[in-house]
Amino acid sequence: MPYPTTTTPASPSFEKLKLKLRELFELDKADLDFGIYRILRQRHTEITEFLDKHLEKTVREVLTSHGRLQQAGIEEDLRKAEATAQAAGITPEQSPRVMELREKYGKGADLDATADEVYSHLLTFFSRYYQEGDFLGLQRSTVHGREKYMIPYNGEEVKLVWANMDQYYIKSSELLRDYTFHIRRTDLVAGGLLLDDVPDEVVIQFKLIEGDTEKDNRKLDGKTTRTFALDAETPYEETDLNRLCIRFRYREHPSERNLQDNLNADTEKTLADSLPARWKSLLFAADPTYKGKDKKDTRTIFQKHLRGYTTKFLFDYFIHKDLGSFLRRELDFYVKNEVMHLDDIEDTAAPKAEEYLSKIRAIRRCALPVIRMLTQLEDFQKKLWLKKKFVVETRYCLTLDRVPEALYTQICANEDQWKEWEDLYSISKLKPKRSPDFLKANVFMMLDTRHFGRDFSLKLLASIENLDASLDGVCFHSENFQALHLLQERYREQVKCVYIDPPYNTTSSAILYKNNYKHSSWGTLLRDRLDLLRRCIKRDGAIFVSIDKHERTILEQAMDQVFGDHNHVEELIWSMNTNNSQAPNYSTNHEYVLVYAKERVTAEQDKAMFREPKPGFDRVMELVARLNPSYPSVAVIEGELQSLYEKHKIEFQDEIEALGLEWEDEKGNDPWKGLFNYNCAEYRDANGSYVSEREAKEKRANIWVWRESDPSMPATKQSATTRDPSHPNWRFYRPKFRGTDAPCPHPKSGWKFAYEDDEDSPDRRSFVSLDRDHRIVWGDNENKIPQLKRMLHEVETNVGKSVFSDYSDGEKQTSALFGKSGLFLAPKHANFVSRFILHSTKKDSVVLDCFAGSGSTAHAVIVTNQQDRGQRKYVLAEMGQHFETLIVPRLKKVVYATDWKEGKPKARNTGITHAFKIVRLEGYEDTLNNLNLRRTPEQNTALAKAAEPTRDQYLLSYFLDVESAGSKSLLDLTKFRDPFTYKLNIATSSAGETKETTIDLVETFNWLLGLKVKHIDATKGFLTVTGEKRAGGRTLIIWRTLSSDPVVDNIALDKFLTKLAVNPADTEFEFVYVNGAHTLNDPHNKVHLIEESFQRLMFDNTSFENLT
Repeated sequence: MPYPTTTTPASPSFEKLKLKLRELFELDKADLDFGIYRILRQRHTEITEFLDKHLEKTVREVLTSHGRLQQAGIEEDLRKAEATAQAAGITPEQSPRVMELREKYGKGADLDATADEVYSHLLTFFSRYYQEGDFLGLQRSTVHGREKYMIPYNGEEVKLVWANMDQYYIKSSELLRDYTFHIRRTDLVAGGLLLDDVPDEVVIQFKLIEGDTEKDNRKLDGKTTRTFALDAETPYEETDLNRLCIRFRYREHPSERNLQDNLNADTEKTLADSLPARWKSLLFAADPTYKGKDKKDTRTIFQKHLRGYTTKFLFDYFIHKDLGSFLRRELDFYVKNEVMHLDDIEDTAAPKAEEYLSKIRAIRRCALPVIRMLTQLEDFQKKLWLKKKFVVETRYCLTLDRVPEALYTQICANEDQWKEWEDLYSISKLKPKRSPDFLKANVFMMLDTRHFGRDFSLKLLASIENLDASLDGVCFHSENFQALHLLQERYREQVKCVYIDPPYNTTSSAILYKNNYKHSSWGTLLRDRLDLLRRCIKRDGAIFVSIDKHERTILEQAMDQVFGDHNHVEELIWSMNTNNSQAPNYSTNHEYVLVYAKERVTAEQDKAMFREPKPGFDRVMELVARLNPSYPSVAVIEGELQSLYEKHKIEFQDEIEALGLEWEDEKGNDPWKGLFNYNCAEYRDANGSYVSEREAKEKRANIWVWRESDPSMPATKQSATTRDPSHPNWRFYRPKFRGTDAPCPHPKSGWKFAYEDDEDSPDRRSFVSLDRDHRIVWGDNENKIPQLKRMLHEVETNVGKSVFSDYSDGEKQTSALFGKSGLFLAPKHANFVSRFILHSTKKDSVVLDCFAGSGSTAHAVIVTNQQDRGQRKYVLAEMGQHFETLIVPRLKKVVYATDWKEGKPKARNTGITHAFKIVRLEGYEDTLNNLNLRRTPEQNTALAKAAEPTRDQYLLSYFLDVESAGSKSLLDLTKFRDPFTYKLNIATSSAGETKETTIDLVETFNWLLGLKVKHIDATKGFLTVTGEKRAGGRTLIIWRTLSSDPVVDNIALDKFLTKLAVNPADTEFEFVYVNGAHTLNDPHNKVHLIEESFQRLMFDNTSFENLT
């Protein structure tokens, strides 16, 4: 039989599929002018043409072959039907089945139905995983006609899976609450718009007002959606003549199709009806940057910014870690589960089976190129996210005792610095004279180099040897993932203690999240940051994480995944001073602190780990230090101890009553209660030998504080030798009372130690050796069991308890520092954080907090160092405006004075010598906003000459990487000729605004190398950095401004090195880095080009291969 002629049919699902693909490739958002949308807009036409052309071409090729196979299948079915009719003794014309097949065969292959089925499958597949700008790992299959979710499982005993765990959460990098844009007269005129009475510039601010969120932690049920709407009560405010504030609320609305677009239209109408004519004419003027399809396709300035603002909240929460593998794997699964029906194939003749395979071939040939291009887009965004970010600003804050006096005159003349000191310390009350003498008298005031020029800062830095070692802290003003990523090379396995207090994701502290993905968004955010933190922790270090009941389960599972459940040390229960009488069931008055070790076995070998100082110990030691120089009598010392304890009891009662608690209920919770029995004292010399009080001064003895302690042997089963009077290990002896030789009773369970010394074990304690050392306390007569002396300084720590009470109020602490409340939501008190620092650090340890919040961790490190004269260092990371308005001022205040009230120091210059560095990083949005696609004329010519498959291959897999190369945020190496003027447009404190900013390439490179900077020095045209890499290796970095003549540059470099007495050929430095081509003698291959190393290190993400 001849095959009927076929043509490519039109499928009802074809246009739906093309619309879906336009959505996947963000082509439906071509009007958006930010982020990846701005980049894709530059290649909008090419991508659209490719998708349409590729789909049509693939359909023509595959369906033609499929039609022939389908006809062959019908022909085979017809032959069988005719044979069956003949076997039944009827003519074929009498068989309805035969007649049906003949009619079907005569019509030709039903390509319409087949094409519709193929496109329907493609539409279903791609629709499953894409949602509002993100690909979500929602594996699904159809079982018995019902769609069910599948989870990746590899035989684990228990596994927690959440929707976004195979993605990076990126929303934390954006500044979204406020959005600002400018309308400039010059822009309107350039766009051909002539508006009367228009000022040179007006500022429009979209302000997000606190609105409704989920009540009682109720999860959205799909019937409502959180979206933006204009504030009905006060839709706008004219804050001044040239500034307009438009107010929005982010709240739940009944779900409907295109909900946000409809609300945006309502917003436009409301403002068009209510705004004064002047503002209306500006906001609703045509956008001069918009190029529509025709004259009717227009957009107003307000529409541009409103759509951009609302879309930022709804889209792009995640970047998939391996989208290509995921979609290819899911496509195979989809085909096997939803397209192939094995029972049908088993019962089908070869042509029918071949028809199945042809349909699968069609689906895959259409889907795989789409997956390749989607993968290119997602991997490009992943590259931008994982790119180590530039340092935008570096500045130093240090107490004046660390500043050379030669710079004091410049400091005295700096208005901005003196204004800040007034704001921080109220120095006007001191009636200061701007003189070096005033600075010398107030050495704990902190200088901030932000108020001074580059030359001043370089002079200051040049005066400091061992620069990094001299710093007490580093504060990153950055999204915490990016900060942790950049600091890896410097701090890997250097941190002893991590304390973090992440957002609890409750109604009042919810992170930005995609509708219906609140908890999975939080889990994804924490999981990746925990992994980076783990890499920083030393083998014997630990991490402490505060959390409440809302996300405790997800946190524990995430920490088990990152650290291993075998490294789970404890779950601490923090009993708080809270009572909610309106609670519908129980009043929650506790939170949790999860404790994990990097390597629990290693950490527990340190006997000081997970122990805490005896509360009040430091106060007793301060008293001893004050009394010791005058060598008072023991009676006086013991009287002072008692007075200290009584004073504390009064203070504690006042504190309890100030909290509104009942004293009778709480007095048993006095943290000093274990200290009160340490009420005895004596003198001992430097070797620990007893000294009578009359000889104390002569022998320069030290005061030891002690208490009586039970000498009983543990009441457990002991060796039989303990009850054998003839054995040296006998423990039921009765020592003779001094003076009467009358026997004293023994403890009921026997003594902890034998009576006589053991010659074979001279270090083993005995009753005789302890008495000889004055460590036995005899009673007034022989009727009392002699007791042991327990020295306070020998038991200065207690075993940490899994349940603890802490009523410290972080809000009161910040209010005392700043003189106002409500600066930060539920800040932790520094004393609360100090507990965990003392549990896990030594006096020279590093403490890290990447959810720095109000700065409590740095404050706690400072306080702890003051108390025990430690030299701990802190590393913080925090983003947002409160970094500058709260964290930095807080540190400057607590360094200056220890006690504050109503924003004023209670006692001046009672602080500590201190220095910390502030490092502000480029954000992910900054990276996107500084990208440009550039196609050279040579590239255009090559593409025009290339064959179609080659052009397709380029568009599918390479165009983003090739054409974005050289963008400023992706490292424009040509700018390294003058490395001190490299600029990027960096977002300001409000979304929508950017400012051209000089990037600190020097500091960025130091972090990329992981350099422990020793010294920075600048000479005309040159800047040198010396230091040592974390893994070892003395390093010299030479930055220079290059001219147009390489010969002149290299002569200058040789002269400069000669002046420094540095020869790269010798062994003084293991690594030497120089920007620009050079002719240095390098027999040991130790000289490296900065440009090559910078690019390699900035984009080296091999450390993320296991971050899944």
